[in-house]
Amino acid sequence: MSVVGFLLVGALSQLYLFTQLGEVSLHQAGGYTISADFSNASGLEPGSVVEIAGVQVGQVTGIQLIGTRARVMLNLRDDVHLQDDAIASIQTKGLLGGRYLLITPGGSEKLIPPGGKLRETESPLDLPGLIAAYIARREKKAATPGNSQPPSVKQEILQPAIPE
Repeated sequence: MSVVGFLLVGALSQLYLFTQLGEVSLHQAGGYTISADFSNASGLEPGSVVEIAGVQVGQVTGIQLIGTRARVMLNLRDDVHLQDDAIASIQTKGLLGGRYLLITPGGSEKLIPPGGKLRETESPLDLPGLIAAYIARREKKAATPGNSQPPSVKQEILQPAIPE
Protein backbone atom coordinates (compact mmCIF):
# COMPACT_ATOMS: atom_id res chain seq x y z
CA MET A 1 0.00 0.00 0.00
CA SER A 2 2.92 2.37 0.65
CA VAL A 3 4.07 1.99 -2.99
CA VAL A 4 0.65 3.14 -4.26
CA GLY A 5 0.76 6.12 -1.90
CA PHE A 6 4.26 6.99 -3.06
CA LEU A 7 3.19 6.84 -6.73
CA LEU A 8 0.13 8.99 -6.00
CA VAL A 9 2.24 11.65 -4.25
CA GLY A 10 4.70 11.58 -7.20
CA ALA A 11 1.90 12.00 -9.76
CA LEU A 12 0.37 14.91 -7.82
CA SER A 13 3.81 16.54 -7.51
CA GLN A 14 4.33 16.31 -11.27
CA LEU A 15 0.90 17.78 -11.94
CA TYR A 16 1.72 20.68 -9.64
CA LEU A 17 5.06 21.31 -11.37
CA PHE A 18 3.52 21.14 -14.86
CA THR A 19 0.85 23.68 -13.95
CA GLN A 20 3.23 26.06 -12.16
CA LEU A 21 6.25 25.88 -14.48
CA GLY A 22 4.79 24.74 -17.77
CA GLU A 23 2.31 26.06 -20.26
CA VAL A 24 -0.64 24.24 -18.67
CA SER A 25 -2.87 26.45 -16.59
CA LEU A 26 -5.72 24.98 -14.60
CA HIS A 27 -6.49 28.03 -12.47
CA GLN A 28 -6.60 30.62 -15.28
CA ALA A 29 -9.70 29.42 -17.03
CA GLY A 30 -11.33 32.83 -16.51
CA GLY A 31 -10.10 36.20 -17.56
CA TYR A 32 -10.48 37.94 -20.88
CA THR A 33 -8.56 38.04 -24.13
CA ILE A 34 -7.05 41.01 -25.97
CA SER A 35 -4.54 41.20 -28.83
CA ALA A 36 -1.48 43.22 -29.81
CA ASP A 37 0.27 43.41 -33.20
CA PHE A 38 4.09 43.44 -33.37
CA SER A 39 6.46 43.88 -36.29
CA ASN A 40 8.60 41.15 -34.69
CA ALA A 41 7.56 38.70 -31.95
CA SER A 42 10.67 36.51 -31.99
CA GLY A 43 11.27 34.53 -28.82
CA LEU A 44 7.73 35.00 -27.55
CA GLU A 45 5.60 31.85 -27.51
CA PRO A 46 2.27 30.61 -26.18
CA GLY A 47 2.56 30.29 -22.42
CA SER A 48 4.91 33.26 -22.06
CA VAL A 49 4.19 35.48 -19.06
CA VAL A 50 2.41 38.85 -19.29
CA GLU A 51 3.49 41.30 -16.57
CA ILE A 52 2.57 44.73 -15.29
CA ALA A 53 5.05 46.31 -12.84
CA GLY A 54 6.77 42.94 -12.31
CA VAL A 55 3.54 41.14 -11.40
CA GLN A 56 2.19 38.33 -13.58
CA VAL A 57 -1.27 39.31 -14.80
CA GLY A 58 -1.76 36.85 -17.64
CA GLN A 59 -0.12 34.86 -20.37
CA VAL A 60 0.29 34.68 -24.12
CA THR A 61 -2.27 32.25 -25.56
CA GLY A 62 -1.36 32.39 -29.24
CA ILE A 63 0.70 34.03 -31.97
CA GLN A 64 -0.31 34.19 -35.63
CA LEU A 65 0.86 35.99 -38.74
CA ILE A 66 -1.57 38.65 -39.98
CA GLY A 67 -0.20 40.17 -43.17
CA THR A 68 3.38 41.08 -42.29
CA ARG A 69 2.81 41.49 -38.54
CA ALA A 70 2.61 39.05 -35.65
CA ARG A 71 -0.68 39.13 -33.77
CA VAL A 72 -0.18 38.10 -30.13
CA MET A 73 -3.25 36.98 -28.19
CA LEU A 74 -3.18 37.64 -24.42
CA ASN A 75 -5.34 36.20 -21.67
CA LEU A 76 -5.50 38.65 -18.75
CA ARG A 77 -7.01 38.28 -15.28
CA ASP A 78 -10.49 39.72 -14.78
CA ASP A 79 -9.24 42.24 -12.22
CA VAL A 80 -6.73 43.80 -14.67
CA HIS A 81 -8.03 46.79 -16.64
CA LEU A 82 -5.84 48.40 -19.30
CA GLN A 83 -6.12 51.91 -20.68
CA ASP A 84 -6.31 52.20 -24.47
CA ASP A 85 -2.92 53.98 -24.54
CA ALA A 86 -1.08 51.23 -22.63
CA ILE A 87 2.16 50.01 -24.25
CA ALA A 88 3.03 46.33 -24.78
CA SER A 89 6.72 45.50 -25.19
CA ILE A 90 8.56 42.20 -25.54
CA GLN A 91 11.34 41.95 -22.97
CA THR A 92 13.96 39.39 -21.92
CA LYS A 93 14.28 37.97 -18.39
CA GLY A 94 17.92 38.55 -17.48
CA LEU A 95 20.75 38.38 -20.00
CA LEU A 96 19.94 34.99 -21.51
CA GLY A 97 16.45 34.40 -20.16
CA GLY A 98 13.22 33.77 -21.98
CA ARG A 99 10.98 36.41 -23.44
CA TYR A 100 7.92 37.85 -21.73
CA LEU A 101 5.44 40.60 -22.50
CA LEU A 102 5.56 43.74 -20.36
CA ILE A 103 2.57 46.07 -20.33
CA THR A 104 3.16 49.66 -19.28
CA PRO A 105 -0.15 51.25 -18.22
CA GLY A 106 -1.28 54.43 -19.92
CA GLY A 107 -3.03 57.52 -18.61
CA SER A 108 -6.23 57.47 -20.63
CA GLU A 109 -9.63 57.08 -19.01
CA LYS A 110 -10.83 54.84 -21.86
CA LEU A 111 -10.29 51.12 -21.18
CA ILE A 112 -9.62 48.29 -23.64
CA PRO A 113 -12.69 46.03 -23.70
CA PRO A 114 -12.50 42.22 -23.83
CA GLY A 115 -11.60 41.23 -27.37
CA GLY A 116 -9.97 44.65 -27.88
CA LYS A 117 -6.51 45.49 -29.06
CA LEU A 118 -3.41 47.18 -27.63
CA ARG A 119 -2.41 49.82 -30.19
CA GLU A 120 1.05 50.74 -28.90
CA THR A 121 3.67 47.97 -29.17
CA GLU A 122 7.46 47.71 -29.05
CA SER A 123 9.21 44.75 -30.65
CA PRO A 124 12.19 43.09 -28.94
CA LEU A 125 15.73 44.37 -29.31
CA ASP A 126 17.69 42.23 -31.79
CA LEU A 127 20.87 41.79 -29.74
CA PRO A 128 22.58 39.21 -32.03
CA GLY A 129 21.93 41.50 -35.01
CA LEU A 130 23.42 44.50 -33.19
CA ILE A 131 26.54 42.52 -32.23
CA ALA A 132 26.98 41.27 -35.82
CA ALA A 133 26.65 44.83 -37.17
CA TYR A 134 29.23 46.09 -34.65
CA ILE A 135 31.73 43.37 -35.60
CA ALA A 136 31.20 43.99 -39.33
CA ARG A 137 31.76 47.72 -38.82
CA ARG A 138 35.01 47.14 -36.91
CA GLU A 139 36.26 44.71 -39.57
CA LYS A 140 35.41 47.17 -42.34
CA LYS A 141 37.20 49.97 -40.48
CA ALA A 142 40.31 47.82 -40.00
CA ALA A 143 40.36 46.77 -43.68
CA THR A 144 40.22 50.30 -45.17
CA PRO A 145 43.42 51.40 -46.98
CA GLY A 146 45.47 54.04 -45.24
CA ASN A 147 44.32 52.88 -41.84
CA SER A 148 46.77 54.33 -39.36
CA GLN A 149 46.15 51.88 -36.55
CA PRO A 150 49.33 50.73 -34.84
CA PRO A 151 50.33 47.11 -35.49
CA SER A 152 49.29 44.55 -32.94
CA VAL A 153 51.81 42.92 -30.62
CA LYS A 154 51.49 39.70 -32.65
CA GLN A 155 52.40 41.55 -35.86
CA GLU A 156 55.45 43.16 -34.21
CA ILE A 157 56.74 39.78 -33.01
CA LEU A 158 56.29 38.09 -36.41
CA GLN A 159 57.80 41.03 -38.34
CA PRO A 160 60.87 42.26 -36.47
CA ALA A 161 62.08 45.75 -37.21
CA ILE A 162 64.73 45.97 -39.95
CA PRO A 163 67.74 48.05 -38.95
CA GLU A 164 68.29 51.11 -41.13
